Amino acid sequence: MQLKNIVPWGRTLGEYQEMFLLTEADLQQKILGCGDGPASFNKEVRALGGEVVSIDPTYAFTKEELSQRIDEIADEVIEQVRKNQEGFVWKNIKNVDDLYATRMGAMRAFLEDYEEGKEQGLYQLQTLPKLSFSDKQFDLALSSHFLFLYSEHLDYTFHLKSILEMLRVAKEVRIFPIMTLRNERSPYVDEIMVELKKLGYKAQIVKSNYEFQKGADEMLRVLKL
Repeated sequence: MQLKNIVPWGRTLGEYQEMFLLTEADLQQKILGCGDGPASFNKEVRALGGEVVSIDPTYAFTKEELSQRIDEIADEVIEQVRKNQEGFVWKNIKNVDDLYATRMGAMRAFLEDYEEGKEQGLYQLQTLPKLSFSDKQFDLALSSHFLFLYSEHLDYTFHLKSILEMLRVAKEVRIFPIMTLRNERSPYVDEIMVELKKLGYKAQIVKSNYEFQKGADEMLRVLKL
């Protein structure tokens, strides 16, 4: 992965709570965040006494490299959103200025935490579909804006293997959203749900409390029966 090809874009604990319907009890569990990128979620949960490990390929880079890349792309991304405001739902996030403040605040908090957190193993350079963690090391594994969203780039096999690997290391998996970048439901969702049920898992689509990308307001929740 080259730094020039990544678009760091971090989300907050509040957004994770709305996306994944996280309760106070959920936040006291051992959580694995898959593809967290520069989110402040890890730092914020730990401030509440929780336990989170985040994995992401961008953790190959230094704090300075990530900070520079964020500065390079932030205004460009916001300008694209400003030109296409009708493509988004301004509910959880009120307007473009609110989006900018939320994203930059989350990413600054992440950067403040990144170096020490990386030394402590809280931010790890790992990627799906193969993780180094022990079986059921976590209570809950989350995937925010990665699986299903990039269905045009990552095939069905990758998705199935990744979800099964998340289920190996965690008792429950939640994935948000189940839409692609084209604002269409991922073609893999239904087939994966059928396969998971054959393997003895309970897989259900749950309405979330979050919608920014139009129509992206549902998550897949999977746990062992």
